[in-house]
Amino acid sequence: MVSIEGKVVVITGASSGIGRATAKLLAESGAFVVLGARRLQPLQAVADEILALGGRVSFKETDVRSRADLDALVSLAVQEANRLDVIVNNAGVGPISRFDDLRVEDWDLMIDVNLRGTLYGIAASLPIFARQGCGHIVNVISTAGLKIVPTMGVYAATKNAVRTATEALRQEAGPNLRVTEISPGMTATNFSDSITDPSLKSKIEDDLGAIAMPADAIARGILFAIGQPPEVDVGSIVIRPTAQG
Repeated sequence: MVSIEGKVVVITGASSGIGRATAKLLAESGAFVVLGARRLQPLQAVADEILALGGRVSFKETDVRSRADLDALVSLAVQEANRLDVIVNNAGVGPISRFDDLRVEDWDLMIDVNLRGTLYGIAASLPIFARQGCGHIVNVISTAGLKIVPTMGVYAATKNAVRTATEALRQEAGPNLRVTEISPGMTATNFSDSITDPSLKSKIEDDLGAIAMPADAIARGILFAIGQPPEVDVGSIVIRPTAQG
C-alpha cells in the first residue's frame, strides 16, 4: 500500500455504520474527508470526532436521491481542496420484505437510494475526474446480490444493478480512472432501521447480533483499495464474517 496522505475523499451515508467507520479511518490515515448524509446532527458528530483527532473534514447535508445534492457535495470538496481523488458511494437502505407484502413504497426507496443515488454520485464525480485525468470510484454493494434469499429480492436487485453498472464503468474507464466494488456481508450497522415489517426487523436484528462483523472491517477494505499504487485497480472485494453462510 501507498500513503493516502492528502487524498480528498467524498463519502456518502457518512453519519453512521460503514460510512462513519470509513470516514474516521481515512481521516486517521491522512485523507481530507468530505462527508454527506441526510441526518445533519449525527454527521456533525462524526466531523467533531475527526476534528478532535486532528483530522481534516468538511460535511454537507446530502440526500443522494437528489442529483443536485450530490453535485453540491462534490463541488464542496473541489472548492475546499481544489481536487477530488475518490468518491465512496456508500449510502444505502434495506427495507426488505416478501414480494407478496406489496411494500411498493419500500421498493421505490431502495431503487432511489441504492441505485439512483449511486448513479448520481458517479455522474457528479466523472466530469471532475476527466478534467484531472485521474480519480477513483468506490461503490459499496452487498453480498445480498451474490447469494439470493427470500425477502431480499428488491434489495439484492438494486445492489446487483449497481454491480453491473460498476463493471461496465470499469471497462469504459480507461487507464486513469479506478473503479472498485466492495461487497459487505453481515455488518453491525443500523441496516434494520428502515425495515417496516416488525417480525422481519426483529429477525434481522437477532442475526446481526449473533454474527455481524464491525463496520471497521469494511472501512479497512476501502482503505486497502484506495491505498494501492496508481497503476493498480482493485476491482472487487467481498468481506464477510467468518460465521456467515
